[in-house]
Amino acid sequence: MADALLAITVLWGFVFIYAVMATMDFGAGFWSMIYFNRTKTKATNIANRYLSPTWEVTNTFIVALVVAVYSLFPSAAYTLGTVLLIPGSMILLLLAIRSAFLVFSNIAEEYRKPLTYISGITGIIIPGLLIAVLPITHGNYIDFSDGRQTLDLVKLFTSANTYAFIGFGISSTLFLSSLLLADYSKSAEEWEAYHVYRRDAILLGPVSLIMAFVIMLTIRAEAPWLYENMMGNFPLLISSVVFFLIGGLGLFLPSITGGPKGMPRLSVIAVTIQYLIASLVYGRGHLPYIVYPEVTIESAFTDPNSFRAIFATYIAGFAILFPGFFYFWSLFMNDKRYLQQQKSEEPKPE
Repeated sequence: MADALLAITVLWGFVFIYAVMATMDFGAGFWSMIYFNRTKTKATNIANRYLSPTWEVTNTFIVALVVAVYSLFPSAAYTLGTVLLIPGSMILLLLAIRSAFLVFSNIAEEYRKPLTYISGITGIIIPGLLIAVLPITHGNYIDFSDGRQTLDLVKLFTSANTYAFIGFGISSTLFLSSLLLADYSKSAEEWEAYHVYRRDAILLGPVSLIMAFVIMLTIRAEAPWLYENMMGNFPLLISSVVFFLIGGLGLFLPSITGGPKGMPRLSVIAVTIQYLIASLVYGRGHLPYIVYPEVTIESAFTDPNSFRAIFATYIAGFAILFPGFFYFWSLFMNDKRYLQQQKSEEPKPE
């Protein structure tokens, strides 16, 4: 059991890292589309500066996530691969379309506007589809009869719980990305863009919190086993709300580095911790099931000897990759030559 818990912790770590990075990435694409013609704020330029070097890095984690599922929990991979054939194919198709258009939007200048719109729209649909995987694992929409696993798409997309998760995924994507872009704008000393993204974060924060409460209400009705397990970690849920409030307060505190009021870096850190705690509560509540009620971490676990070899490989990979990711992020957020680019880079309105 200890090895299985360690393996599921590694897997959940991949899920959390990808979830945070991807929401910021997808949201930046959406904001780039929304503010495309508002050149005075430079909001699109800021979003594109963030988006350009990060979407490639973000996609490496979804590859690591898929590999981790297949290597650590092969039986669960079979079940998930079967029931997620249609929604998973939709996600992969949209990811491919978005990636292609992001590339071409930077080299086909005359088509930048339609390409930006397509990448922005797909960037807001993908998080909704990705998070819809979670209610599928609650088991209410899967038929396990006759040794087969079949996903009931009609039941899935007529469930209040599914739409609560989708709404939370979209609102969180926009909230987290607006927070990060506010921080990024402040680092770049683009004050008009900073005011735009700070305003968006202030508006979207309460929406995300409301959607989180809606998720709890719908889980209570549709997956009471999960609700009871999550409420067993009630102190952690309260601490999650506290960190959310700290993140909101950071947008109103006086700046200690000069410029307009607000400490977006504090808000980004506090809200990231809040999401980490909330995901921990959800993950612990979901145990021991990967897909309720048939697939558990024990029944789906790989051979212990294989796990030890795989785990050692992951440790070595993290030791090599994480310093590189940290160095990339520090350069990205602190390189003034990149942060403060020429105004000519801002796309002209049509």
